[in-house]
Amino acid sequence: MIFRAAAFEFTFPRPTLVMGIVNVTPDSFSDGGRYFDSVAAVQHGLELVSEGADIIDVGGESTRPNAKPVTEEEELRRVLPVIEQLARQVKVPISVDTQKPTVARAALEAGASIVNDIAANRNDTEMWQVVAQARAGYVAMHMQGRPETMQISPVYQDVVREVGEFFSDRLRRLEQAGVRAEQVVLDVGFGFGKTLDHNLELLAALNRFTRFERPLLLGVSRKSFIGKLLGLEMEERLPAALACSCWSVHAGAQLVRTHDVAATVTALRVTEIILARSKA
Repeated sequence: MIFRAAAFEFTFPRPTLVMGIVNVTPDSFSDGGRYFDSVAAVQHGLELVSEGADIIDVGGESTRPNAKPVTEEEELRRVLPVIEQLARQVKVPISVDTQKPTVARAALEAGASIVNDIAANRNDTEMWQVVAQARAGYVAMHMQGRPETMQISPVYQDVVREVGEFFSDRLRRLEQAGVRAEQVVLDVGFGFGKTLDHNLELLAALNRFTRFERPLLLGVSRKSFIGKLLGLEMEERLPAALACSCWSVHAGAQLVRTHDVAATVTALRVTEIILARSKA
């Protein structure tokens, strides 16, 4: 299995890719404001690479529950200087975490190679055309609703089946828009229009999504469902997130998105060594 993102190519099986998070926002749920200054954001990105990040994911709009959208102009002002500087200084792919085609296009022109799109449930094709034209990587994430509304009583008949159907539909529509399967990563969207039980069902059934033969991304870093599960505050959630990350690799995931790169890399490498021995 191959994942291609502009000039970058990853062939699986290989060590799990770790995507380090750089939030250039004043209001993200876990680190809002810490890296809002572009200089601080760039420095943080460099630190994450030094800790072992294989991809840097730069976002300029909070997608926490009830988050208010920002304008294209404001999002561009936040992310472009960071992407431009990181692209000059690192040799790993840069991902832009955005729902807006205009922001995605500008970010790809500035040096990004991947579009991380929480709004892959969109009906229009403009974002996919941007990705196709740039031959960029694309993370297609499942979300029920929008960030402003997604946690208002999300309902599924069968969350695992419905997310699987969504992936089937998106892969078909992406191909029709000119985005090749090898450009696509799938993300079940933990915490995006899901209750605690929905998140746990998806974690337990993660291996069922390997049938799509596309890389799976796990994104549970500091998520509120971990806090609800164990009664943990934000700063206490890392061990639980590491447990989820290790489980995801056992279940067949290929990428882990995290705020805590060094700890995640260590946990994943040990997990991979154990899994290799178990298969020997």
